[in-house]
Amino acid sequence: MKNINNYLAKVLNVPIQNVNTCSLHYEAKKIPKNQFLLQYGEICRHIFFVEKGLLKMYSIDKNGKEHIIQFAPESWLISDRSSLYFNEKSIYYIEAVEDSEILFLHPDFFNKLVEQFPNSIERSDFLLQKHIRSLQNRINSLLGETAEERYMKFIKMYPDLLLRVPQWMIASYLGITPESLSRVRKELARKNFVPDKK
Repeated sequence: MKNINNYLAKVLNVPIQNVNTCSLHYEAKKIPKNQFLLQYGEICRHIFFVEKGLLKMYSIDKNGKEHIIQFAPESWLISDRSSLYFNEKSIYYIEAVEDSEILFLHPDFFNKLVEQFPNSIERSDFLLQKHIRSLQNRINSLLGETAEERYMKFIKMYPDLLLRVPQWMIASYLGITPESLSRVRKELARKNFVPDKK
């Protein structure tokens, strides 16, 4: 489990000689493409760590339109926190975009980590605050930025996803139509076009 071990050691400051002991608090599963880890109306019971592959979390509106909230590639965490921590029925879906290897972290995973390795509490709190900041920035982006600005932020956040997901998924994440995304990409290509001087 290379990615989770690196995450524990480098991100959460777990001593490298102890990372394997953390496996007591998660379960590894192979999830095929298009399989759900969470569906609307269910209560989320785990935090999901992506060892390999790609997940997406989304909602579906009353017209049947999908709205992607988050992608989770390798070494990312994803969960419906409201459902997990407040025992509420989820309004989201979490689905595998690719064949994936997922670690199902127990809800108290980080608490157990802090009990065993007190030095990790600072990093754990920092990651939570960073996640909240990211969500705030995403809301602000959807409310006030142009489609082009949102697309550039998407590239910065998910640099390896452009070739891994279809254009309609990127458009869904950005809150625009695939046609609008196509226009944005064409305009960016035009702006960055350097004519041949020969």
